[in-house]
Amino acid sequence: MHIPHHNNNNEAIVDRNNGLTPLCYFNIVKLTKGDSFTSQVTGYETCLVPATGSIDVNVGDETFTKVGKRMHIWQGDPEGVYVPVGMSATLTCVSDHAEVFIAGAQHDEVYQPFVVRESDIDPVQYGSDDTKTHRKIKHVLGKSPAGKVGRLLVSELFTVGAGGWSGFPPHKHDTDNLPKETRHDEVYNFRFNPEHGFGAQFLTQEGEARGDVYHIRNGDTIQIEKGYHPCVAGPGYEMYYFTILGGLSQRSLHQNFHEEHAYQLKTIPGIMDMVNKFK
Repeated sequence: MHIPHHNNNNEAIVDRNNGLTPLCYFNIVKLTKGDSFTSQVTGYETCLVPATGSIDVNVGDETFTKVGKRMHIWQGDPEGVYVPVGMSATLTCVSDHAEVFIAGAQHDEVYQPFVVRESDIDPVQYGSDDTKTHRKIKHVLGKSPAGKVGRLLVSELFTVGAGGWSGFPPHKHDTDNLPKETRHDEVYNFRFNPEHGFGAQFLTQEGEARGDVYHIRNGDTIQIEKGYHPCVAGPGYEMYYFTILGGLSQRSLHQNFHEEHAYQLKTIPGIMDMVNKFK
C-alpha cells in the first residue's frame, strides 16, 4: 500500500493487473532534452501529465507539441495527453528536463487521443483555514474532459497554505453500491514544499475503530484498495498529490463518507462542489 520514493528507472511503479489496485496503472518517466520514451499499456487507457517540463507527444496520426508549461508543480496549471487503450505514445522532452506522470485505468473501449491544455483544466477550491481543510483540486480528466474517456479520472490535489487535512471527512469507494458508492481503485503520488516536508496517510477498514497510518515523504506512492483514507500534511508544509482513479463499472465517482464524521460535510465551505466535480 505504501511505496517509498525510489528511482524507478522509467518502469511502472504500479503495473498492469497489480494485485492490490488492478484497475489503476502508474509510471513516472524522467527525461532530459531530446530524450524519448514510448508508452504502450495493453488493456489500459492512459493520460500523460508532465509534473515539470515540456514534451511533444505522438499518438497514432496525432502530434501534440509543447505539452506542459511549468517547471515547478506549484507554478502554473498542468497539461496532459489522453492516450486510448493499448495505443502507443512517444514522448520527447523539449525542455532541459521533464518528469512525466503516466496515469492509467483498466478499460476495453478505444476512443480518440486528445490534448488537455491549461485552459481546459477544471479547478475547484474548497474548505477554509479555520477548519484546516483548505484545498485546491485541478482536474486534468475530471467531470468534463476535452474528449471521450472510459473510466479514468486524473487530478492534482493541493493543500492550500501550510499544513492541514485532505480527503476529509473520511470516505471510501471500494464497493459498487449505487447511488451511495462506487468501486474505484486509487493511486496517489505525494510531493511536499519544501521537499523535506512530510505527512500521514490514514487507512481504516469498514467496521474497524482504528487502522494503519503511513508516514509519507516527498515522492512516495500510496495505493488505496479499500477503506477510509484521509491524509494530513505537517504544519509548515504544502502538500500535493497526483491522483489516479480507475472505476470498476463506471467513470463517475460516488464517495461513501464515514457515518460518524459525515456531519462535517456541513461545516466545510464548498465541499459539495468538490464531491459533484467527481461525478
